[in-house]
Amino acid sequence: MTRVFDEAPCELGEGPFWHPERQALFWFDILGHRLLSRGAEGAQVWDMGEHASAAGWIDRDRLIVATEIGLYRFDLVTGARQLIVALEPDRPDTRSNDGRADPMGGFWIGTMGKKAEPRAGAIYRYFEGRLERLFPEITIPNAICFAPDGRRAYYADTPRQRIWTVPLDADGWPDGPSDVFVDLRSEGLNPDGAVVDSEGGLWNAQWGAGRIVRYLSDGRADRVIDLPARLTTCPCFGGAGLDQMFVTSAWEGLAERTASDGQTFAVDPGCAGLPVPKVRA
Repeated sequence: MTRVFDEAPCELGEGPFWHPERQALFWFDILGHRLLSRGAEGAQVWDMGEHASAAGWIDRDRLIVATEIGLYRFDLVTGARQLIVALEPDRPDTRSNDGRADPMGGFWIGTMGKKAEPRAGAIYRYFEGRLERLFPEITIPNAICFAPDGRRAYYADTPRQRIWTVPLDADGWPDGPSDVFVDLRSEGLNPDGAVVDSEGGLWNAQWGAGRIVRYLSDGRADRVIDLPARLTTCPCFGGAGLDQMFVTSAWEGLAERTASDGQTFAVDPGCAGLPVPKVRA
C-alpha cells in the first residue's frame, strides 16, 4: 500500500532518514533550501539559506548536515549551526547531493556541479575529523548506502546509469577496487538514492521511472514498487519497527506537474530496514 506521508511538494526532495530518538523523518528540498521533519512531535521546517541535501544524527538535538559549502553541526532546538569542515571551498560552482551515515560512524557525501556539469563532483567520507575524497569525477552522486555488516558500500553516478559496490575495511574506508553492482544502461533507467534493508537487499529509486526497485546482493532485481510521482529520488526505512519505507520525490524540470510530483510517500516494503547509525562528529 502506498500513501502520501507529506503533501508539501518539494522541487527536489532528497536525503530522507529516520531519527531513532525523535521517531521522526527528516528530508530536504535541495532547491528550496529547506530541511523538513515530521514525526511524533509534529511537523517542522527550517530555512537553510542555501542548498542542503543530506544529514545524519549526532544525538537527539544535533544533526550533521551537508550544504553546498560544508558539513555542519545543526541544532534542531535553536537552529544554530557550527562548521565542522568546508566542502570544496574553492568550488562555488558545486553543491552537495546524496549522502548517508555509515555503520562505523562516518558520513559519506557526494558533490556535483550546480548545473550537473559532467564529472564536476566527487564522493567524500568524513570520519574522526578527517574529510577524504574517495571517488573523483562524478557527475551526479547517488545511491550511497552500506551492507548490513558495514564491509561493503554502494554508490551511483546517475547519468552513467550504473550502481557500483566497493569493499570496506574495518574502519569503513574503501579496501579494493569498485565493481559494477547493477548496470541499467540497457533498460534506460537512472539510479537515484538507495538504502539497504536488514536482509542485504538494496532499494533504489529510479529518476523518471516513478518507482523503487529492490536488488538482491547478487544484483538481480527482486521487487518493484510503483509510485504516483514520476521523479522518485530516495528511499529510507522508518517507523517504530523500521518496517515502513519513506520515499522522496521532485518536480524539478517537469513541464506539467501533477499533485503527486514532489510529495513524500510511505509504502509497505514487506521487510524491515536497519537503524540509522549515529555519526561521530
